[in-house]
Amino acid sequence: MKKGIKGWKMGAAVLAGLLVLTGCSGNNGSKDAASPSAPATDSPSASPESSKPLKEVKVVLDWTPNTNHTGLYVARDKGFWEKRGLKVEIVQPPETGASQMVASGAAQFGVGYQEDLTLGRENGVPLVSLAAIIQHNTSGFASPVAKNIKSPKDFEGKTYGGWGSPVEQAVIETLMKEQGADPSKVKIVNIGTADYFTAVKRDIDFAWIYYAWTGVESETRKENLNMVWMKDYDKRLDYYTPLLMTGEKMIQNDPDVVRAFTEGAAEGYKFAIDHPDEAADVLIQAVPELNKDLVRASQKWLSSKYQDDAPRWGEQKKEVWEGYADWMTQHGIMKKKLNFDEMFTNEFLPK
Repeated sequence: MKKGIKGWKMGAAVLAGLLVLTGCSGNNGSKDAASPSAPATDSPSASPESSKPLKEVKVVLDWTPNTNHTGLYVARDKGFWEKRGLKVEIVQPPETGASQMVASGAAQFGVGYQEDLTLGRENGVPLVSLAAIIQHNTSGFASPVAKNIKSPKDFEGKTYGGWGSPVEQAVIETLMKEQGADPSKVKIVNIGTADYFTAVKRDIDFAWIYYAWTGVESETRKENLNMVWMKDYDKRLDYYTPLLMTGEKMIQNDPDVVRAFTEGAAEGYKFAIDHPDEAADVLIQAVPELNKDLVRASQKWLSSKYQDDAPRWGEQKKEVWEGYADWMTQHGIMKKKLNFDEMFTNEFLPK
């Protein structure tokens, strides 16, 4: 992993999920699927007096480690999973994406997105969301202040750099039409995983980022941004991204493991909410190649966003799932009607 992850790249994982899920099979084709993001020895060892061995499971990230994942590293390294009988290995995703690993059973749990989980369910992939890692959508379209892009109308005549997903164009159209602007006047180019800060100085005017990482990095670099927040223009775009997921079979066959994992993760994120500085240190120790100043600043910004206005961390609402699916259907991205009660659950969160 390169030093200083570019947070907008996390959005690129959505495309990978969409492409994979439509052809997902029961086999995982990557030999690198189990590459750990930190040595297993970082986890507290089981007590010699323990009467039962720890149940070993994996959770696969959606991208390289960052502050979206802090609660997971806290749960592992502070023993929150161990005291619930689990030994959890945190692994980074293969090129085929986290969703396929979870759907195939190569990992019991994963970090995903409402976007690709919804499309996966449409294509018969039995994934279930266990918790919203962040309660509200903290992503949006970022541009250097000098570009003077302050609203979707200002997208006209500008160049957008993305990763080639039809979702991107649909979101841009939604925001622009809300202001009576013409989406055809936006030039859309595929910049793949190019560095955001380099791209906006050379090839593009704006891009889709996660503020908790790239936005905070812009602050640490003293490179001010204008943000156009998606949720400000259509409440259906205030969806859960990222989230924790598992497969239907895990819930059916090992509900106690699912509960132990979810409750341990919840304790980890609650710790990150209450102790952002100490939580940042846990992530830095686990992944020392990260930019330490960025991690600390990002953790401070994100600590109040994990739970936000929800009654407890991880809580999900059916109307959020329905709203985003309605938006996807309206834009021709999704065609089938789905049973939303099968797509998410709050059952395993701490009471």
